[in-house]
Amino acid sequence: MELRVLRYFLGVADTGSMTGAARALHVTQPTLSRQLQELEEELGQKLFVRGSHSVTLTPEGMLLRKRAEEILDMVRKTETEFGSLGETVAGEVHIGGGETEAMRQIARLIRELQQEYPQLRFHLYSGNAEDVTERLDKGLLDFGLLIQPVDIARYHSLELPERDVWGVIMRKDSPLAGKSAITREDLNGVPLICSRQVMRRISQENAYAEWFGENHGQLNVTATYNLIYNAALLVEEGVGYAITLDKLVDVTGHSELCFRPLAPKVESGVNIVWKKHQLFSRAAELFLDRLRRHLAAGPAET
Repeated sequence: MELRVLRYFLGVADTGSMTGAARALHVTQPTLSRQLQELEEELGQKLFVRGSHSVTLTPEGMLLRKRAEEILDMVRKTETEFGSLGETVAGEVHIGGGETEAMRQIARLIRELQQEYPQLRFHLYSGNAEDVTERLDKGLLDFGLLIQPVDIARYHSLELPERDVWGVIMRKDSPLAGKSAITREDLNGVPLICSRQVMRRISQENAYAEWFGENHGQLNVTATYNLIYNAALLVEEGVGYAITLDKLVDVTGHSELCFRPLAPKVESGVNIVWKKHQLFSRAAELFLDRLRRHLAAGPAET
């Protein structure tokens, strides 16, 4: 399986057209069609459903699309790492993470490093813990920023000093908006919009699960989310109350919304993690060294 053919495959998958892909890839359509047919024969799977004017991916084709994107991302990452070897401090650092105010500290560190080393480039990937750790394990990310509760035992980690506070985003005209904090009893029967990651981990032993208690299965969860921006739109439209972390939605910019913390207070720690036995690029090593120095007075590395 050649990288060139994978690029051809992605070109067709992205455009949905043999003609359009051939034009964009600067190859003839017969050449493109022959290469993809040979790829299907090599894999023993049909990758496309060919129509008169367009092509669509089969389930096997959708799987290959995901793998091809990961393979080519890794190739680009490797080429960049080797291209940055030399006396000049340059290169790329790939960081994934969930939505958290702790990212502000990472942003300040990035600004500091780029002021000293203008040829450094940073790439951020947003996703929940499952998304981030999958890419981390495949080597597509150098570091992951994970919000507790999440299992980090298989990684090296540093704990960041920030603590995220859990609460509820709601419309200002909702019945609960007049309260200064939200109790478990307040949420009985009301439509809730919850993080999928937390819902999967709510049966485990953690502060979030303890707050909801043994009857968490009786919650009226009407929708779930993995990133809060779209969930906030659901709240604006009156779908329900979103349980989330503070400072992720600018409630001052959303005149209809407000945030109320949970009571008793529930907080989540944040860890930056990386694979054990990781071989870092010079750029990633520099980032980690500077981060350690910034956190020297904080919690010890695990």
